[in-house]
Amino acid sequence: MYAVIRAGGKQYRVAPGDVIRLENQGNGNNNDGKIEFNDVLAVSGEPGQIGRPQSAAVVTGQVMEQGRGAKILVFHYKRKKQYKKLRGHRQGYTAVRITEIAIDGQKFTAPELPKKEPKPRKVKPAEADEAPAAEAKAAKSAGKKTAARKSAPKTAAKKKK
Repeated sequence: MYAVIRAGGKQYRVAPGDVIRLENQGNGNNNDGKIEFNDVLAVSGEPGQIGRPQSAAVVTGQVMEQGRGAKILVFHYKRKKQYKKLRGHRQGYTAVRITEIAIDGQKFTAPELPKKEPKPRKVKPAEADEAPAAEAKAAKSAGKKTAARKSAPKTAAKKKK
């Protein structure tokens, strides 16, 4: 089951569970991170059939993240006129996970994502544990003998011409 929706002036083919990157969606039309797309252009039915929905079809999504894309450099140049202009641009986006497609009383939902568990924090050893380790390092370094390096003898032999 999939649908074709219009969002941000572009058309997207979506299925439950898909993650799409849209133009920036303002916070005004989403509540609790949910977005509804009412502009559904086509919906697939049985395998091999697709058509324009006769009744109101709604596609629901969950906002996953908002960010900015990669930088695009815009370079203007006019030859022989000493004119150069360099600008950068980063387009904002909203990543949306499609959670449900509802049409004619039927609902096609995506499976739930597993909850992310926070990583356990590393625990620093207590100061009492560090003292024996520091003593062991000091003992190892004291036990090593330092070898004096001898420089190689210089040769005074010069090339004869």
